[in-house]
Amino acid sequence: MVSALLDGRALTASELAHAARVTPQTASTHLGKLTKAGLLSADRNGRHRYFRLASPKVAEMIEGIVAVALEKRPRFRPLSPQAHAVSAARICYDHLAGRLSVDLTDSLVGRECIVLDDKAAEITTAGTRFFTEFGIALPARRSTPRHFCRLCLDWTERRPHIAGALGAAITKRFFDLGWMERMKRSHAVIVTPLGRRGLQQTFGVKASEPTDPRKRYSRRLGARWTYETGMVGCDWTWVEAGQTLR
Repeated sequence: MVSALLDGRALTASELAHAARVTPQTASTHLGKLTKAGLLSADRNGRHRYFRLASPKVAEMIEGIVAVALEKRPRFRPLSPQAHAVSAARICYDHLAGRLSVDLTDSLVGRECIVLDDKAAEITTAGTRFFTEFGIALPARRSTPRHFCRLCLDWTERRPHIAGALGAAITKRFFDLGWMERMKRSHAVIVTPLGRRGLQQTFGVKASEPTDPRKRYSRRLGARWTYETGMVGCDWTWVEAGQTLR
């Protein structure tokens, strides 16, 4: 359930129960414990309570756990169309992740907009000018409690991408420009045709063609989707009707 909240959106207990493939009663018990522990926050809207990660620090903690869990494992190899979409571009709490985010980070380094350190990045004078011209108002360092330009180890690419306040600002700008759209029931995002042109012209980054993986099997009779939630991420698996998952 916590993995399902990594893209920063708020979900109801029923939606989280469906994501984790548990009963609503079981989900309610765990959500209560997670909220009491300060990992989640809950807001009531009418009949429903919506749950979200309590803070960016919770997302950073989960990312750290995932990174440690994957250190000794083979590199992630997506098998399903949905896993490919998550690997290509996704939202992690409030910033862009996946192959697109790593490519974007490489581009900013190559253009000397940022200089990477072990766990953070420093914005150069050229970078300040570039981000300002791109429409991002860079906050004063003391005005935000978050790491301004934090590096996050991408669990699918095994390389760092930009997170923190700068990563969130870049991602918000992409959505404001109509360069990206969210996919339903997934962390993945689709880069629009406008976004592909903008990323190529502005950053020299080539984004993959957007696809809706659910359409490929939409004509298969008697089949259903099952949302698989693992220890280190979420994936969609295509399951024939009556087939048992192992």
